[in-house]
Amino acid sequence: MDQHRHGLGSRLRHAVTPHSHDTADKVDPALEGSAAGLRALWFSLLALGVTAALQAVVVAFSGSAALLGDTLHNIADALTAVPLGVAFILGRRAATRAYTYGFGRAEDLAGIVIVLVIAASAVAAGWTAFDRLLDPRPMQHAGWVLAAGVIGFAGNELVARYRMSVGRRIGSAALVADGLHARTDGFASLAVVVAAGGSLLGLPWADAVVGLAITVAIVFVLADAARQIYRRLMDRVDPALVDRAELALRAIAGIQEVPALRLRWIGHRLHAEATVVVAADLSLLAAHEIAADAEHQLTHSIAHLATATVHVDPATYPGDSHHVTLSHHRRAHAH
Repeated sequence: MDQHRHGLGSRLRHAVTPHSHDTADKVDPALEGSAAGLRALWFSLLALGVTAALQAVVVAFSGSAALLGDTLHNIADALTAVPLGVAFILGRRAATRAYTYGFGRAEDLAGIVIVLVIAASAVAAGWTAFDRLLDPRPMQHAGWVLAAGVIGFAGNELVARYRMSVGRRIGSAALVADGLHARTDGFASLAVVVAAGGSLLGLPWADAVVGLAITVAIVFVLADAARQIYRRLMDRVDPALVDRAELALRAIAGIQEVPALRLRWIGHRLHAEATVVVAADLSLLAAHEIAADAEHQLTHSIAHLATATVHVDPATYPGDSHHVTLSHHRRAHAH
């Protein structure tokens, strides 16, 4: 259990700082990313909806607390596609005079909704399992419950693989985190199989105990997801990305120092702002060419980088007004 939880934590940390080296990064992330993300979300909604519906039928005539908890969790997981879909749609809107950075933050707000949905499913599953522990009841049709558990695992694993694959390709932390959530639901479904097996062996308390175990698993996922969404809202980036960007800038001929470098995620796109120091006797044109080269190197070194702004300062007279800024918005053709 600890080893599995550690693996989930590592994958969720990785989800906040995707670092794909795909040549597809040249594609306009606002267009291609949102289209691919929407396809993944609607597929997830359909697959998990069907999975939960099949499980609900079995819950109706079996009375299994463990399967009820798993079904509620699958329903909650399916519903997370709705706010994420809204976020992707809003993220495609062009920036305005009021929202100059666009609407990519809607995806991060959707992450908060996902955390709340996970919390609600944990409360519902825990309450049902605890009530069943206080008042044990025999599980009816344990064989069908076992089959429903297998269906739950298969459906969740299919959705998890698809969500994470698309999320990492387009750089969406929210979509990858949601895929990890679906994977955890799959293991919870396997726990339902254990509960059904216990019932077949004449252990009436197994159903309630497994239901509580599923609740604990949901709580661990909730804690990790909340931590990652908090970091994203606080503009945390992987320090390795900052190191990579700084190395790329320092390698450019004419740049003597990189006193300031900032990266931030807005939705599933990165934005960079850097200050570089060059020789004070350079002409304005030469300083501009260095800034252009710096921007070019950044966009090719950092995956999912949408914009880069480079400020050029002279090396000797820090109070001088000689200051060049190049702002570039990278655009590419969608697949």
